Amino acid sequence: MKKSFLFLSALAALTTALVWLASPTRGDDKKAFPPFGKIDRIDPAFDKLIAPGAYLENLADGWDWAEGPIWVKDGGYLLCSDIPKNSIIKWKENEDKRVFLHPSGYLGDRTDFKEPGSNGLTLDHEGRLVMAQHGERRVARLEKDNKTMTVLVDRYKGKRFNSPNDLAYKSNGDLYFTDPPYGLATNKVKKEGEEEFPGRELDFCGVYRLSKDGELTLLTKDMTKPNGIAFSPDEKTLYVANSDPKQAVWMAFDVKEDGTLGKGRVFYDATEAAADKTKKGLPDGMKVDKDGNLFATGPGGVFVLTPDAKLLGVIATGVATANCNWGDDGSMLYICADKNLTRIKTKTKGNGWDRK
Repeated sequence: MKKSFLFLSALAALTTALVWLASPTRGDDKKAFPPFGKIDRIDPAFDKLIAPGAYLENLADGWDWAEGPIWVKDGGYLLCSDIPKNSIIKWKENEDKRVFLHPSGYLGDRTDFKEPGSNGLTLDHEGRLVMAQHGERRVARLEKDNKTMTVLVDRYKGKRFNSPNDLAYKSNGDLYFTDPPYGLATNKVKKEGEEEFPGRELDFCGVYRLSKDGELTLLTKDMTKPNGIAFSPDEKTLYVANSDPKQAVWMAFDVKEDGTLGKGRVFYDATEAAADKTKKGLPDGMKVDKDGNLFATGPGGVFVLTPDAKLLGVIATGVATANCNWGDDGSMLYICADKNLTRIKTKTKGNGWDRK
C-alpha cells in the first residue's frame, strides 16, 4: 500500500513537471513559471474547484516574509507586503517586481522590530489601499497620490493597538480587522512561562469593527491570536483564524443585523496538523470564493474547505504560508508562501469579484 502511494505521488509530480516543460508559454505570450509545492486532493469535489493537472506556479521570490496580497484591477497588478523589509512590493505579469511603498508600516527609526511593515492589505470602495501597519500599530489608508497616508484608527479607548494584522470590508463600508501582537518589538521577556511584549497597552487581542462613520467597536477579545479574517458571501458569517499552536482553529461568528458578532464557534480545528513538524505554518490569512468555500492558509499550505467545514484538499506549498487572494479575471489564486509569490488557476472566482 505504501509503495503504491509513493508511486502515485511520484507519478503526479512527474506529470506536473512534464506539463510545465511542454508549455514554455501559457499560450498568450506570457512567461511560464516553474512548479511549486504539490496538490493534495482529499475529496473528489476538489476537482470542481481546481482542475486535475493544475499546479502551483512560482512567480517570484526574494521576500523575507510575503503577506497580504491584493489585486489592483486598475492597472492589472498585485501588491503584497514584505513585513520585515517594511515594504509593499508590486508584481505585474512580464515585469520585474519592484518596491511600491517604503516604509509601509513603520515610519520611525527603531531597529528592534522583527516585523515592522504593513501586513494585511485591502482596497476600500474608492479603490484606495488600506493597510494594517504593524510598526505604527494602526490602520491607515494610502491616498490616490500614493504618497499621503491617512490614519483611520490607532487606539481603543485611548490605548494603542497591539499590531493590526488583517482586514476585511463589509459591503456597507464597515471595516473589520484583527489585532494580535506579532508586530511589537522583539525584545520579549519571559514571565511565568508566557511571552510578554514591552510597550503593549492592551492586555488582550481583539477583533474590531470600524464603521464607515468612524465609530470603533470591539467585537470579541476571546481569541488568543486572531489573524486572518473574511466574510461569507451573504455576510452573515465572519471567519477569523487563530494562529495559536495550542488552539490552531478557524472560528465562525454569526454577524448580527447591527454588525456586531454573536458567539463564536470552531469552524475547523487544525491543532493536530499544527503539531506535525513536517507541516509548517498556522491558521493565517484566508479568502472566500463566490460559493462560500474557504481558501485558508494553515499548517502545510492552503486548506480548501466547504461552507459546512468539509476539507476537500490542500494546496501544499511545503513552507509556512501567510495569505492568498484572487486576481486577474477573479479565478487566479495568488498565494504568499514564505519568501515566494505563487499562484494557481482555479475553476471558481473570489467572493464579490464581479461586482467590484
